[in-house]
Order: sequence, then structure tokens, then C-alpha cells
Amino acid sequence: MNATLQNLSNLYNKNKYFQYRMNSFSFYRIGQFLCQPKYTLTLMLMLLSSFMMTVQAATVSVSNYPLFLLSEAVTKGAPSANRLLQAGEVGHHGSISPGDIKAIQDSKFVVWFGEPLENNLASSLNTAPNAIALFGFDAFNRHPLRDVKGQPIADTLDPHIWLDPENAKAITRALAVIHSHANPQHKNLYQANAKKFAQRLDRAVELTQLDNRKTYPYWAYHDAYQYIEKALQLQLAGSLSTDHHLAPKASQIRWLNEQRPVKKMCLVSPSAPGKGLLAKLQPVDMIVQPEDMSGSKDFVSGWSNMVQKLRNCIS
Repeated sequence: MNATLQNLSNLYNKNKYFQYRMNSFSFYRIGQFLCQPKYTLTLMLMLLSSFMMTVQAATVSVSNYPLFLLSEAVTKGAPSANRLLQAGEVGHHGSISPGDIKAIQDSKFVVWFGEPLENNLASSLNTAPNAIALFGFDAFNRHPLRDVKGQPIADTLDPHIWLDPENAKAITRALAVIHSHANPQHKNLYQANAKKFAQRLDRAVELTQLDNRKTYPYWAYHDAYQYIEKALQLQLAGSLSTDHHLAPKASQIRWLNEQRPVKKMCLVSPSAPGKGLLAKLQPVDMIVQPEDMSGSKDFVSGWSNMVQKLRNCIS
């Protein structure tokens, strides 16, 4: 991962797009003004104002809420990144506003996961020269998508990578590099914050460790929690649907009931299912847990709360 971050750092050092540029005509005009004493004070004030604007924090935008929480951990004590999507809008659905498009254009860097997760941003960011797609780097633990019966689908990517603690730490290290290029005056702060985040998350993971090697089966409304399974020794026994916006088929409900590995199952859903649906799955304990941790203000506490809710559901 260190090599990946070094490559990321080198990329932006060499990328002329991100270097400050002035055309020669502008320099010529400034020279003309400097030769006229009556404009000298005005020009000095203009240049001073311009300089003050350049030393202010450059804008970094991030795509969705989990990425914003990770960015907040890095920028604590310095200006925050701009968030494009609202909490709960991971990027699977919806569209972005003209204001979001302007924010993309005005940002020095725009960090997103990539089209497999945020397809509603793809048309704006796939060709944006200031966009950085994390999925594009040869890094992070990755798993394939799984079908509703829990079987892996070849040549696919489960995009919910932030739920893996090792991935979360790697993302903050990458964000520290990106923020440092945007605002080098805070470089030491960003690096220190990334280290503190890793230490906090490591402690949170240690508290989740169970003494036995037993695995705990669970159901998901849609398969969004794969990257947290290792920490809790969870095993997916099936999903209701491929998308939380789609109702499950009657055949899938029947299959889940016929294949249930324990009498009382735990069902994890990003939103509350209808009572009629739950009645068809009884006996079942259900918890509502958005995969983007949209109810949290801090990544580590949000991850820990998710783990605790899952533990209570499976026990």
C-alpha cells in the first residue's frame, strides 16, 4: 500500500493539469499596469487579494457519506471536504444537481469510489480531469458480488469496500496524500490524523473479536455487508433481493425459508421492510442498518455501532 500511495503522490507532482498556470498575455497586461503609477496601488491590492485567495484552503470534494466520514477523520482540525451526495445516497440511484456539477468543476480534486458504486456520478466524473476513482488503484481487499443465494458472481466487484477495517485505513492514507496535495500547509496534520484513525479503528476491531471459531448465519435484504463479515464471523445465508429498492420474489422467500440454517434468523436491511414481508420470514430478528452509516457523525463510532447491532441480532 505504501508503494500505491507513493505512486499517487508522484502522479500529482507530474500532472501539469493541477499546476497553477498563467498565460503570457496576462503577464503582458500586468507589465503595462506596473508602468503606470496611478494604477500601482490598485494593482498591488488586486495582487494581494489574489494571493490571499490562493493561500486559502483549496476545495477537495468527496462523493458520498462513508467517504466523507473517512475524509473528516483526515481533515480534523482543518477545513472539511465538500460532499456531493447526501447521507443515504450512496450512489446506486438518483441524479446530481447543477450545483453538484459546479462543485465538481470548482474542486481541485474530486474523490469517488467509482462507477461500480456511484453510477449516478459516472457521466460527470469518468472524464473529469480532477477526479480520482479509488477503485482504479491496485489496492484494497476486494470481494465479488454474490447472488441472492450467496454464491459469488465471477468478474464482479462488491463495491462496499469501506466496511473492511483494513480498507478504511488504506482509504484514509490515500485521502491524506490527496488532501496534502490540495492544501500542503496541513500535510503534517493530515498524516497525523490518518495514523490516529488507524489506531482508533484497530482498537475498535479488537473489541469485536470473539473467542470461538463459530460462524453466525444471517440474511441481508440485499448483499451489502460482506466486508464486515470477517470481523464478526458472519456467513451470508442468502439475500431477499439484489437491490433494496426491489421487492423479493416469492420463490426467493420460499428458498430462504427452506434453506434457513438456524430456526431464528437475523435479517439486516438498510431500511425497514414491510410487516407483511417480515411475517413470511418468521421467526426472524430484524435490524435496520444503512451500509453508508448515514446515522453516524464519526466513522469509527459508526462502524462500532454497526458491529454491536449485528452482534445483538445474531446472538
